[in-house]
Amino acid sequence: MLKEFREFAVKGNLLEIAVGLILALAFSAVVTAFVDGVVMNLIAALVGQPSFDSIVWTIGDGADATSILIGAFLTAVVNFLLVAFVLFLVVKAFNRMKRQRPEVAAEPSEEIVLLREIRDALRRS
Repeated sequence: MLKEFREFAVKGNLLEIAVGLILALAFSAVVTAFVDGVVMNLIAALVGQPSFDSIVWTIGDGADATSILIGAFLTAVVNFLLVAFVLFLVVKAFNRMKRQRPEVAAEPSEEIVLLREIRDALRRS
């Protein structure tokens, strides 16, 4: 069982997924900083509020009042849309580079070449 776990843990795909997850978390921090530091400041200059956090819907009165934080939700939506857009651009650029790279046919191994020679000799006889 320990051997199976080791084989699972050191698979190339698992390592690639872990690296991708770490990069995604770091990228999320960059996008959050961009949204909080740039986008929200631009919105504050246009609207007069520094963020959407002040948008709250209150239900009830007094001690029984419940606040629904609509502004926090809008900020999360802006973050999501920015992350999705940047990832779209990254995937689009990757696909464009992949299409422009010429396909190079892999040379067959010596065994394949030998088998083909044998096949061709058998056809001739």
